[in-house]
Amino acid sequence: MAHPQDIVHQLSIRDPEAFWQHHAQAITWHTRPSRALSRQKKTLPSGTTHDHWSWFPDGELSTTYNCVDRHVREGRGDNVAIIWESPVSGRRETYTYRQVLEEVEVLAGVLHEQGVRKGDVVVIYMPMIPAVLFAALAITRLGAIHSAVFGGFAAPSLAQRIEAARPRAVLTASCGIEGTKGPLPYRPMVEEAIKLSASKPEKVLIWQRPELGWGKLDHASGQRDWQELVQDARKRGVKAHPVPVKSTDPLYVIYTSGTTGLPKGVVREAGGHAVGLILSIRYLFGVRGPGDVIFTASDMGWVVGHSYILYGPLMVGATTVLYEGKPVGTPDAGAFWRVVERNKVNVMFTAPTALRAIRKDDPENKYFEESGKRGALRTLRSLFLAGERSEPSIVETFQTLLSKYGAPGAQVVDHWWSTEVGSPITGIAQHAEEGLTDKKQGSPAAAPLAIKPGSAGKPMPGFDVRIVDDNGKEVPRGTMGNIVLGIPLAPTAFTTLFNDEERFYKGYLKRFDGRWIDTGDAGYVDADGYINVMSRSDDIINVAAHRFSTGAIEQAILMHPFVGEASIVPKQDSIKGHVPFAFITPKHPPTGGGNNKQRLPARAPDALFNEINSLVRTQIGPIASLGGIIQGVGIIPKTRSGKTLRRVLRELVDNATRGEFDAAVSVPPTVEDAEVVRAAREVVREYFSSEKVKARLICYLPSMGKCPIVSLIQAS
Repeated sequence: MAHPQDIVHQLSIRDPEAFWQHHAQAITWHTRPSRALSRQKKTLPSGTTHDHWSWFPDGELSTTYNCVDRHVREGRGDNVAIIWESPVSGRRETYTYRQVLEEVEVLAGVLHEQGVRKGDVVVIYMPMIPAVLFAALAITRLGAIHSAVFGGFAAPSLAQRIEAARPRAVLTASCGIEGTKGPLPYRPMVEEAIKLSASKPEKVLIWQRPELGWGKLDHASGQRDWQELVQDARKRGVKAHPVPVKSTDPLYVIYTSGTTGLPKGVVREAGGHAVGLILSIRYLFGVRGPGDVIFTASDMGWVVGHSYILYGPLMVGATTVLYEGKPVGTPDAGAFWRVVERNKVNVMFTAPTALRAIRKDDPENKYFEESGKRGALRTLRSLFLAGERSEPSIVETFQTLLSKYGAPGAQVVDHWWSTEVGSPITGIAQHAEEGLTDKKQGSPAAAPLAIKPGSAGKPMPGFDVRIVDDNGKEVPRGTMGNIVLGIPLAPTAFTTLFNDEERFYKGYLKRFDGRWIDTGDAGYVDADGYINVMSRSDDIINVAAHRFSTGAIEQAILMHPFVGEASIVPKQDSIKGHVPFAFITPKHPPTGGGNNKQRLPARAPDALFNEINSLVRTQIGPIASLGGIIQGVGIIPKTRSGKTLRRVLRELVDNATRGEFDAAVSVPPTVEDAEVVRAAREVVREYFSSEKVKARLICYLPSMGKCPIVSLIQAS
């Protein structure tokens, strides 16, 4: 008999109308939809016509009612809804569903008094404190649209989003706290952003944190004291009831960086989001309702925070952990495991980058082992990874630990999705029977499918995943190609961009003539139907007419015991067109400073290059031989959500091959640490300024600068 996950996916693709109408029963509707799916043709101002679709088009609902009110009405008001863990401020708070309702209905009343109405946009620019969740729920309660921007974005980036969204109001706080760096003032950035933007919000509500004063408010420009307004409204009995909206109305707009130009405003429609997200968190994550605790180590500025810190957990009546801190340094690499232990977490979700940081600071996994030996991690049923590709070694390491100390049958689940789709496209369903429309269709007791380290699992309901060549023709299993999605997308996914239908078509449909949605990712499907996402499509390297993914080459390099992290970019080659070029970070970086500077582990650099290159040649093929290696600490830039900025490294390498070492590169505002780009530029300069050999291995330590000895490696 087929596994329930395979059956569920087949049902969702074969008969989406029946499948999603069944799962729509999990929602409390103000007006129940008469149908699930509507298909139309849409004609753009340019004259282009393309397929369009909408979910539950005649339904009406309130997302806030489904997240909060209904649980209180059904007698679950005393269940814990939110646990706030803030190691950076030393605070911890819990809120029941009844307390959340009280906070949200008063704040919604305040926003209404400040002029916010149904259909208005409100920008949220806040740190990870409970008020950020109350803000989103209060905005939604009014039928308004929230647009959360990552707290700490520089003023120009915030200004772009304010100008694009044209918000009625901005909700912010006096500061964020960036790890051990202390308070980061938000007021200067908000004020500068509004000054730069052509769109001027009428009101700015400011949450005063004890860690940093906000100063005297500028009432003339619309600044207001958030807590003062709420306190006054509570005294006067001001509350707002939930306002139902059409299923196809926007719930929120979230901006994602475009390859060029302004950020793209991804629109999340209310009805499809609610139905798809409830199924997702129950089916894939195995969080089924009251009593379950999920810890999603992300931020409300990212789509992960929207879906699995806020909306998903609260829709099913579970407990969500809101975390303000880092995986390391607040105060150490055991921070995550203490959160799991203290809150009896069942499901954890983080980025592979976080686990790499933990492994770097705690290579022996002593913090995990210490918690595990106390039996403190026995509640942990699964550890989910997403944000960028998880190398097999990360999955294998933590699967071994989880099998030893976690709940029976616990899995590490690598999965794949994006801002545009709102919920995972692939993964391993932890409770696949939740997706069955008839319990007789499969064995409800079936265990989850086996994991395959390096794979992102199998497709989730409603996502028709295909692999095609550059002409849009499907390729055989096992063949690398472009990952595309059939239309319609699953209900959580976008159907357009905010006020920019032309860009939606050009960015996602035009490449394959409207037949497929282009994900921008490349990979393959193996013989068992597992999806392997190897890299972004523009990270494919064409070596002498052979196409290689950066992910596959990085995976081979990471098999070497010395290498903790790797990033591959193409380097121009006069014969092959391009060759793979590696940036690597050692697994155990040297320590020390001052007069006790330590070098990288003693090994002949040419031996290291040959060993790593041999792995690439063995795993990928001789044609994929490396064109060089740059090695160091703090030279691989990432976004704040943990994605490697390969494009930045590629630009540095391209510029260097032309001798343009100081040429500008496109560093996005999402960069975690701009100093890393500077460090990368310096080692690239040193590498390419030598004309003695084809390739050189440079070591770079932030605490000591370049190694006093630069060893030369002849590229093969």
